Amino acid sequence: MEKYTIQDFKREFPDEKACLAYIFNRKYPNIKGYYYVKGRKCFANSKGKQIHPVKGTIFEHSSTPLILWFYAIYLFSASRNGISAKELQRQLGVTYKTAWRIGCQIRQLMKQDRKMLSGDVEVDETYFGGKDKRENEFKNKSAVMGMTERKGKIKAYQIEARQTHIILGKIKKNIKKDSTLITDEFNIYKKTPALGYRHKYVKHGKKKYAYGDVNTNSIEGFWGQLKRSVDGTYHSVSSKHLQTYVDEFSFRYNHRTSPVFEALMGRI
Repeated sequence: MEKYTIQDFKREFPDEKACLAYIFNRKYPNIKGYYYVKGRKCFANSKGKQIHPVKGTIFEHSSTPLILWFYAIYLFSASRNGISAKELQRQLGVTYKTAWRIGCQIRQLMKQDRKMLSGDVEVDETYFGGKDKRENEFKNKSAVMGMTERKGKIKAYQIEARQTHIILGKIKKNIKKDSTLITDEFNIYKKTPALGYRHKYVKHGKKKYAYGDVNTNSIEGFWGQLKRSVDGTYHSVSSKHLQTYVDEFSFRYNHRTSPVFEALMGRI
């Protein structure tokens, strides 16, 4: 994979005009005869007609220079473990409130698509949040369900609870029938053959983690990376915003073999 470096970024986006021209050319590739209006985020032609390229994008209604927005996108792409609002504040020289908003808007570019998974798909759930030590139960945790193709794409979603209709609903919506599901021994997954799936599982409860190629190593590796990144970079995330962070790291995983910056810019 050829990396997109900071030198590449500076060469491609040296100033505000270059950033706006990039958005204009992506949105209106076949329109000719327009010129950049200095000091404004718009293009105009000789008849006075104006086009505002940032309309309908994450940059709309923002007074922050585009060059800072683009640099923030680059910082997101260059960091494997994410970048906090505090770090954006330091790097961009903006207020914490502005940095927080920029981070939230960039994560909107990382939302998961609707393409379905197929083939051998590992399925598992994990939890985020606190533990009620008095009762020794995980009452305050948020559940997240993940599905990943072997050497392919991943999909992961925050779910309300580990209930049959929720888990089977996510499987039907995100995995093509005739795929092979690889899970642990959780009873809900044993109902998937009736829905048109093949099913293999390992007995984690009995300390059995692999039977040949039957294992959930890929999805568990993703959980490990996600939790290390959240703990190390963001320290903690609320249930309200958890899905956006799950989207962020799913996006990174799905673009692990291609430049993340270019993938993000392609979604503007």
